[in-house]
Amino acid sequence: MKYFESFGLSDNLNRSLSKMGYKTPTPIQAQAIPLALQGRDILGSAQTGTGKTAAFSIPLVESLLNAPERTALILTPTRELAKQVLDVIHQLLGYKSPIKTAFLIGGEGMNKQFSQLKSSPRIIVGTPVRINDHLQRGSLKLHNTGFLVLDETDRMLDMGFGVQIDKILKYMPAKRQTLMFSATLPDAIIRMSGKYLHKPERVAMGASNVIASNIKQEVIRIEQDKKYKELVDQLYDRNGSVIVFAKTKYGTERMAKNLRRDGFEAEALHGDLRQNKRNRVMKGFRDKKFRILVATDIAARGLDVPHIEHVINYDL
Repeated sequence: MKYFESFGLSDNLNRSLSKMGYKTPTPIQAQAIPLALQGRDILGSAQTGTGKTAAFSIPLVESLLNAPERTALILTPTRELAKQVLDVIHQLLGYKSPIKTAFLIGGEGMNKQFSQLKSSPRIIVGTPVRINDHLQRGSLKLHNTGFLVLDETDRMLDMGFGVQIDKILKYMPAKRQTLMFSATLPDAIIRMSGKYLHKPERVAMGASNVIASNIKQEVIRIEQDKKYKELVDQLYDRNGSVIVFAKTKYGTERMAKNLRRDGFEAEALHGDLRQNKRNRVMKGFRDKKFRILVATDIAARGLDVPHIEHVINYDL
């Protein structure tokens, strides 16, 4: 039986889903995909790791396959999440798809992005500041973009991208389909949904603002000068991959250096790294080339690294 056969997806998309190993839709996918396929706007909330990317990517690709004139824009808060979303989109499109894509993020050269835009891409994935940069330069046109996804919207607002999103949406047609996904639903998200979504369907998996039930939490109260030694002891006592969150960019570099000195395989991830370095670090962590990722909050939402077993908030 084809994956999501009851949804009436195209043969090409079903083949791609089969190759990706998708078998049973997650609850957020089962609720959101049929509504999106009907052209409805969606305000969706679900915890990270519940399959939100596929929940919006599958109907997006199906929509573009059925409407050759349509284009789509996906906005994400971080470059790493944008890359992850684009990878899923490419897998869904399949090998040698006629639908071209553009990847517009900060930290990468403009010439490469200009080249992508000249090829008339129908799917654009990017971060708000760089998208606005291209809009202001005139290298990106969104007047015919009929499908918009705002991914991890609460995180985008936390990072101060609200004004950037407002500017972007002024370049888009008022008549469009908009899917807004968020892990939490603060008042700012509700206000934004009222402004930019048309009679949205509310899709929610579990209560918002709660921790996933399969996560065990511990709090260790300790004096500042004893924290690092306790961290090292905890790392020795635990197995598996670890993310350690530190408050500052400098703090991540210093901690990764200290952990390497103390015999651990560790790398730092933060916003001041060149994009190719950020890509290498994330790929190395996904491929288990090192055990400990020390990061600022750019890695705090949405990244899919299945083998992570421990998350440590060092600078709570």
